[in-house]
Amino acid sequence: MFPNLLIVLAAAVIPLFVGFLYYNEKVLGKAWMKASEMTPEKIESAKGAKMFVIFGLTFLLSCMFALLLFSLVVHQTDLYSMVMNEPGFNQEGSAVMNDLNTWMNAYGTNFRTFKHGAFHGVVLVFFFALPIIGINALFERRSAKYVFIHLGYWTISLALMGGVLCQWG
Repeated sequence: MFPNLLIVLAAAVIPLFVGFLYYNEKVLGKAWMKASEMTPEKIESAKGAKMFVIFGLTFLLSCMFALLLFSLVVHQTDLYSMVMNEPGFNQEGSAVMNDLNTWMNAYGTNFRTFKHGAFHGVVLVFFFALPIIGINALFERRSAKYVFIHLGYWTISLALMGGVLCQWG
């Protein structure tokens, strides 16, 4: 089962859009700048060509994250991975494809809702993002506020990404 690549690209835009709103100075931008020791001068010096690279790489990394997230929120991908090395896989009319098609016709839409994908996105925050952000923050001597600001961003982003990918991916 392969994801709809247009939906993957759409989901990859979500962190950019959420970041634009979330880290705006009228929302949590000032608190983030203080917690991360960012200054307006540092932001100003990154404008221009560097911003294209920053946003381009952010989108590329978000695409990678969306592909990973798809495999975590769409449980049907596990079935495909279990039989992809079987003789006859991807050959119309083979025994393995007949079994796969029968199973997918019966259960292929189970747990394919926005709510289910959002749930998995939030779970991923606590078991994936929190350890990474938390460990980095500990060694960088960052505050708990710094960790919680970033966790809030990733909770919103991954819940939306997971929901979109699960519902329409």
